[in-house]
Amino acid sequence: MSPRIAVASLMQESNSFSPLSTTVETFASYYLLRGNEILTGYGAARTEVPGFLAVLAERDATPVPLLAAYAAAGGTVTRPAFNTLVGEIEQRLRAALPVDGLLLALHGALVVEDQPDGDGEIIARLRKILPESIRIGISLDLHGHITSLMLQPNVFHVGYREYPHIDMYETGLRTARLLLDTLAGHHAPKMALAKRPMIISPVCTRTTDGPLLPMVEEARRMEASGEVLHAALFPVQPWIDVQGLGFAALVCADNTATAAAAAEMLADMAWRRRADFFPDLVEVDAAIDIGLGSDGLTVVSDAGDAPTGGSAADNTAVLAALIAGGADRAARLSYLTLCDPDAVRAAATAGRGATVTLGVGHGFSKDSGAPLPITGSVCSLSDGTYRMNDPGAQGLEISMGPSAVIAIGAIRLLLRSRPSMEWDTAMYTSQGLDLREAALVFVKSPSHFRAGFGPLANRILVANTPGPTAPDMRRIPFRKVTRPLYPIDDI
Repeated sequence: MSPRIAVASLMQESNSFSPLSTTVETFASYYLLRGNEILTGYGAARTEVPGFLAVLAERDATPVPLLAAYAAAGGTVTRPAFNTLVGEIEQRLRAALPVDGLLLALHGALVVEDQPDGDGEIIARLRKILPESIRIGISLDLHGHITSLMLQPNVFHVGYREYPHIDMYETGLRTARLLLDTLAGHHAPKMALAKRPMIISPVCTRTTDGPLLPMVEEARRMEASGEVLHAALFPVQPWIDVQGLGFAALVCADNTATAAAAAEMLADMAWRRRADFFPDLVEVDAAIDIGLGSDGLTVVSDAGDAPTGGSAADNTAVLAALIAGGADRAARLSYLTLCDPDAVRAAATAGRGATVTLGVGHGFSKDSGAPLPITGSVCSLSDGTYRMNDPGAQGLEISMGPSAVIAIGAIRLLLRSRPSMEWDTAMYTSQGLDLREAALVFVKSPSHFRAGFGPLANRILVANTPGPTAPDMRRIPFRKVTRPLYPIDDI
């Protein structure tokens, strides 16, 4: 008889400093799939749940779909929204019993307004419903905030191996395979967690190069040798203001002592190299000068205003610097984005080809600035929907909400209504903006954008921009984190 495996997902990466709240409507604006909708609702998207389902089909196991909800990074989740979604998963799980296992896709850094460890609460609540002998396999984002509450009995975790995040689907495959192998008696996974009091800008947490690479290589060596089942590194989402924040190594092995020794080794490696994890940043004015004065394409990370870290994506620092630096009068084009639904509506009312004078930006982050007045022409209007093409969540449909491209001389400002992720080149190309025509392209992303934009760029710079995802950790106004914490404190 084929095993019955429950499948669920609730993913959001919180930011304690974001001006936005995350509600059920926020999740629904990305996707909120119930029951059998999960089996087809992902389309061609290569994310964790489709990975789960592929393995279940391959192994002739029966999926029991519960609920799958996703919201991009943003402010903390409201308690009513959290209880609504988790409560529905609980209800559907109880109705589905008996099941032989549960596959759960989480981010690992979900914070509820009254609970710093939302993922831990999800796991604990679902663990209580199932008999303790029933295994739960959980996939996690590499930037998860890993806690002891998440380490429930007979629960194992598998983290992304890659950043930029190009292995979400493969992480789903690994998680599902380990669950079914465990049910078949081939493994008895045990978890061990080791943490160190350090936070790292995602600018420095790439797994392809940079200071994290030696730890990544050691984790892969451990897995290849058979010492451990999975070894995951969690440089953590650094913009959550919670106790116990820090770098984590989480190792899964058939033996607890082996897992613990491996986790401590990986955490020690990171701690010894903590001084290497400071990003190489340039000021915005310098980045603009380099881009406008150099051949080819310069791609610049506006890391401080990254929606995939939880910002509202409405800071005007880059646009103001472009105008002040004469980019509007340059011989070549500059592209950037800004989230401002009111400005989009005004552009749509004026119509394509119209000249508009608008105040743009800081509609959400009112405490950090005022709208910037601009005058430009409306180049295009759209519903802001596109499908991701670059490595990562390839095939996933993204909605920026109603969008408009405004030409301010040689500047092309892509205004959108939602602070959606800026990972994929289709964000620009879907709006008629050819990257080959630009001298400067700004992307509100600390690192993931490199997977798609990198092959097109002659150079990549990371700007030291302000905002709730500032790349210099010393600029973040923490109040609740456990101290001392590097690099805020000299330890």
